[in-house]
Amino acid sequence: MRLPSLFTLFCALTYCALSTSTHAQSREVNGIAAKVNGRVITKNEVGFLLNPIYNQLRAQYPRLGNEFNAKLNEARDKILNEMIDREIILDEYKQMGAYIPDQAVENEVRNQINRLYAGDKAKFNEELRRSRLTMNGYRQMQKERMIVQAMRQSQFDDAAPPLPNELINEYNKIKNDLRDVSKDSITFHKIFIPANDLRDPNITRETQLALAEDLVKDIKSGKDIAELAKVHSKDAFADQGGHQKDVARLDLSAEFAAIIFDAKEGDVIGPLSDESGFTIVKPLEIKLGPVPSFSEVRNTLEERVRRQKTSVQYEDWIEKRRKRAIIDIKL
Repeated sequence: MRLPSLFTLFCALTYCALSTSTHAQSREVNGIAAKVNGRVITKNEVGFLLNPIYNQLRAQYPRLGNEFNAKLNEARDKILNEMIDREIILDEYKQMGAYIPDQAVENEVRNQINRLYAGDKAKFNEELRRSRLTMNGYRQMQKERMIVQAMRQSQFDDAAPPLPNELINEYNKIKNDLRDVSKDSITFHKIFIPANDLRDPNITRETQLALAEDLVKDIKSGKDIAELAKVHSKDAFADQGGHQKDVARLDLSAEFAAIIFDAKEGDVIGPLSDESGFTIVKPLEIKLGPVPSFSEVRNTLEERVRRQKTSVQYEDWIEKRRKRAIIDIKL
């Protein structure tokens, strides 16, 4: 059983008529997700932004199923709605000559690569190619998003300034999200179950998934993951009970890292799925990278608090413009 691609899932979720022909796949890849006042939002753009979420959900839900589809649908709809609002605001302000410095855009692109792809620029570029997006196209997407943020801020710049305690509370709430994730590391026990064994045709991806699920139940019921790893794990660390110390976040796949570093020490995670098989992880010690100082992110904090204070005003404002806009959703 080969894991489905994002293209396959994306088409299934949008009720596409799938075909194995090159022509049909090309047509869907270049399809229209929505039009806003005549301006096109492509499926490529939506799919590219959705892909990191899809990869993480695919890892978390090896059997896919209803919960996987519901979460993927929710993420897709959120992305599309945000892109529709972006187009409405850009259309509203296109005559204002809004300007975002190129260096600011470059910094944001770098932040996105660090956050979504754990700093792996090669994987980011691979996803660009798969989505048929260019780097310049991605930069333009980020620039437009930043313009929308600036326009929203200017629209409600009469909001009451953030109070010191509000900024401190916001800092404490989000500082870990702003940390240097490239410095994250983790110590854990791991069991790896390969997807199949060419020497035994009775061993399939389905039987291996069932084995991994049974092992998770055993560990949660109190059995020692280290002993189970010595018996069942098929990697270089099996003899050590699957114990690995101070593994850098950048040495893990971005989707696995996003799941594992969001867990608590002692949690049993998995089975996580990828093309090679199924992974079970029990974190023993999680070390997070350094967080920026309050002064370094003060501007970000002020913007976030202002947005929270003006969220009701903004929703009223954007809703009126949604009603005036000509929106044609194709998904």
